Amino acid sequence: MRIYTTLQIGELHTNHCEDYLITAEIGKHKLLCAVIDGCTMGTESYFAATLTGKLLRKISKEYSYKEFFSKESVGLQLILERITKQLFEELRSAQNILQLEREEVLNTLLIGIIDTNQRTGEFLCIGDGLICINNRLFEFEQDNKPDYLGYHLHEDFDSWYGKQQQRIFAQDLQDFSLATDGIFTFKKFDSKPYEEHGDVLEFLLADTAGSNNSNMLNRKLYDIQTNWGLKPGDDLAIIRIIF
Repeated sequence: MRIYTTLQIGELHTNHCEDYLITAEIGKHKLLCAVIDGCTMGTESYFAATLTGKLLRKISKEYSYKEFFSKESVGLQLILERITKQLFEELRSAQNILQLEREEVLNTLLIGIIDTNQRTGEFLCIGDGLICINNRLFEFEQDNKPDYLGYHLHEDFDSWYGKQQQRIFAQDLQDFSLATDGIFTFKKFDSKPYEEHGDVLEFLLADTAGSNNSNMLNRKLYDIQTNWGLKPGDDLAIIRIIF
């Protein structure tokens, strides 16, 4: 199994990249992966995205320790629910401790829990984003008005979680990717002549050229820029895993 990641600030952003990504082991043959997109209209949304990612890293470490000592083995669906619940509670706690306004805790979250031995995955999208599983695309789009997790931190978790419909369970994983919606914003930013460009999604999420290099996605972004003259206007985070 090879893990590839890339994180790039969009051409229309100047100060901060408001996206974030994380991959972390959460026990034997279990992997958490997530891409996070801060709300551009929020306040210092790069902070919200980073805070969510750091909390997920902390939660992943704790979950690994608990699994090791308890020897408990549960399904991916329950693992995803437990981790999301802890994230929900810790974000709410952080908001209260730091006295953050709602606009300071707004970000999307596309998260997957993977059994690397069985090659299965449980995925949840809170807000918008893109999942590519074995070359099949699953786009979650909410008319550019994502239902951010930060909108619901005052609610009862179980009631909120039970309403989540943007979920996928996948088997026989061979090649999958998680991406923020910046992947849809590639366009030309100069008038120089370039060769006719190909399909950006296919090139980044399906093409396997360069997969022997852990820096594959960064190289592909460089090729897209230098050969096709395209750059993402919005920030972009991608995790791609090939078994």
